[in-house]
Amino acid sequence: MSRRQAVKQVCAPGQPFELKSTHIRGKPCRVFVNAPLTMHDLIFENQSDLDFLIYKEERLSYETVYHHASALATALILDYGVGKGDRVFIAMRNYPEWVISLFAITSIGAIAVPVNAWWNRNELDFSLSDCEPRVVIADEERVARLAECDRITSDTKVIRVRAPKHTKLSSTTWQATIEAHAGSAMPQTGVEPDDDAIILYTSGSTGHPKGVVSSHRSILHALLSWELDWELRSQMGIYEVPEPLHQGGMLLATPLFHVAACHAAMLSCVRVQRKVVCMYKWDAELAMQLIERERLTSLLATPAISGDLVRAAKKTDHNLSSLLVVGGGGAPRPPEQVHEIAQLTDGVVPSTGWGMTETNAIGAGIAASDYLERPTSSGQCSAVLDFRIVGEAGQELAAGERGELQVRGTSMFRGYWNRPDADIEAFDGDWFRTGDAAYLDEDGFLFIVDRIKDMVIRGGENIGCGRVEAALAEHPVVLEACVYSMPDERLGEEVGATVYVGGELTESDLREFLENRLAHFEVPRYFEFRQSPLPRIASGKVAKREIQAAAKQKLLGNVA
Repeated sequence: MSRRQAVKQVCAPGQPFELKSTHIRGKPCRVFVNAPLTMHDLIFENQSDLDFLIYKEERLSYETVYHHASALATALILDYGVGKGDRVFIAMRNYPEWVISLFAITSIGAIAVPVNAWWNRNELDFSLSDCEPRVVIADEERVARLAECDRITSDTKVIRVRAPKHTKLSSTTWQATIEAHAGSAMPQTGVEPDDDAIILYTSGSTGHPKGVVSSHRSILHALLSWELDWELRSQMGIYEVPEPLHQGGMLLATPLFHVAACHAAMLSCVRVQRKVVCMYKWDAELAMQLIERERLTSLLATPAISGDLVRAAKKTDHNLSSLLVVGGGGAPRPPEQVHEIAQLTDGVVPSTGWGMTETNAIGAGIAASDYLERPTSSGQCSAVLDFRIVGEAGQELAAGERGELQVRGTSMFRGYWNRPDADIEAFDGDWFRTGDAAYLDEDGFLFIVDRIKDMVIRGGENIGCGRVEAALAEHPVVLEACVYSMPDERLGEEVGATVYVGGELTESDLREFLENRLAHFEVPRYFEFRQSPLPRIASGKVAKREIQAAAKQKLLGNVA
């Protein structure tokens, strides 16, 4: 059965994943007939006594999370004057309170603004000025940082989480806020599916980030799209996830302020009643302990994290046999890592996908045998989205031709917060310009070639940085690689590479290794070796501009 045939069958009238065509804000879309309408419906309809959130020795059931969210929602309305459309700031690590806050805020029609927990004072000040939140919910590290922000005044309303009182802030504890309204029913404020639910700031490496605004419907259709993809794989005979003999569980190893962790990892667990084990920070040894202790079935992480797990698992006797799926995102995996994941345990399958904050993390997905056969692909298009590849002149390209990936559909964001200029630049009619260079093959599998501008043009030859990075990653000693342009007087640009190595490796050895994998002009002229992981921006992607600037300084001296 082809994917098209499977979609027609699984999404037919009367089926759980029934799809129908409609218009949202004047744009044609496909919607799931049986999807929850709002974020409140998602959590309300899935209350149970099963574990939902686990952090260290703390365990909260689905029902308990809903009751806590109801108490916080009541407090936000009665004590803080929060109304529909008001913004509420969430600034903290992956604590259970983060998740409770998200459900409380969105359930009353307010807009959750989860910000990057790694941001410094200046970045926090910008986002506070940009979204103008009525309330700030923050943990101890963020409370201290916020206290130094110009936009925080004595009138700013702060709910502090796991944090002592700060002399510069007027604040109330989380415990006092919840206890004051314990037992309260969730307030009913008439939330609609296409109301704004969340603002997630993009983590661009230069300039101020943009606030990506998404509706309840957009988020929820992302969740159902992942569920549908697994059902389609079953119908097509690609893979059927076995029913675990115990409650399934997700290891939350990346920050919740990132759309992949919030949506693809945490929120995707609710309807299927998986537990979510929150990590304070990534640690491969601790991760294996948690997988073994909690019999966790899923991990969704960046290639760096899944690579750490694969390497650590080879040196341990921890029982990881409960793992069924090791998913990915944020960056392409080296092909050899895909196969290593498949060998991690007898029952595990690798998966990955392509998505953006603007698409609510979905777009394309691939898993199991499809992924093993096409380890450089991001998969096939979600049933509620459309893809097209566009050339430089704006023409739609045929299968196999490379151009810019554009996307439209139900899970797309509404627009950028207070940035109509950015909206105009980002959209080509109904189509969102992703900025990714890509092609679709004859079967509809998406292959991301590079970012549009992530190219080295060496003497007129275009060199894709991603291609060179993939070749470097094949070397057993290379743990991470970042490729970028370096200025060259004769050729315009040369190829530079910074590599994180896990052992002894010389430049000549690496050049020899690359000779059979790349054209001679693609082999980097400049190498920088590091013995520590490469720096990353909040999305988990390598901080390429920072690395490139450091390499120019080190290898070429002061070069603009």
